[in-house]
Amino acid sequence: MANNEFITPAKAARGLGSARAGTHDHIRQRVTAIALVFLVPWFIFSVISATNAGYESAAEWAGKPWNAILLILTAGATFYHMRIGMQIIIEDYIAKTSTRTALLILNSFAAIALFVTVALSVLKLWIGAGA
Repeated sequence: MANNEFITPAKAARGLGSARAGTHDHIRQRVTAIALVFLVPWFIFSVISATNAGYESAAEWAGKPWNAILLILTAGATFYHMRIGMQIIIEDYIAKTSTRTALLILNSFAAIALFVTVALSVLKLWIGAGA
């Protein structure tokens, strides 16, 4: 009998790439998905309600502290969730190392830029509402 007949599936999988690396990304994406389950329905309902009354009413609504905080949390969870998902797709389907690295950097910068844009816009409305 050959020795490899007694190798367990766990021993055969040890050290084989993503068998361990994907768990952290999976957990982070599930956590953001759970947050978005609560934040997205609130966001959709609130934005539709706020915009039905016009621009001034929507700006006043976004300037209220709880709404501003929830808007920033929604944007943060959304863009972080997007970044993780795109990272996984890029890592799985882009074989060329230089292209993969460039796309991963671009993905991170895009997610950060989008979040900063939303956060600064909401903060401007929030601070402007108090003045």
